[in-house]
Amino acid sequence: MAEDITTTDPNQPQMQVLLDERELKTLYLNAYRIHATNEEVVVDLGFNMPDPNPRNPQQPALLLKITDRAIMSYGTAKRLALSLGQLIKRYEQQFGELPVNPNQRGPR
Repeated sequence: MAEDITTTDPNQPQMQVLLDERELKTLYLNAYRIHATNEEVVVDLGFNMPDPNPRNPQQPALLLKITDRAIMSYGTAKRLALSLGQLIKRYEQQFGELPVNPNQRGPR
């Protein structure tokens, strides 16, 4: 499905963006791993879960299952970071501060 989006930033000229979601995939993630080169940022996306086959039953282990990888330029990474920062700021203004440590209780 294509959809029209018009930019609302008064400092930039108006541009029509067509959004095509025909190949959209949805995934759940609760973990990520970031690595980088001089030219690209690589973000592996996935989820943590208890290790289903622990080598040592006395020592709990987590399995990080990587399901997707995003490779982007540093410019794209910066825009993504700014957008996520704004999103979190608005959320926390409405619902309270989110803990960075997932073991702490946050708003629901």
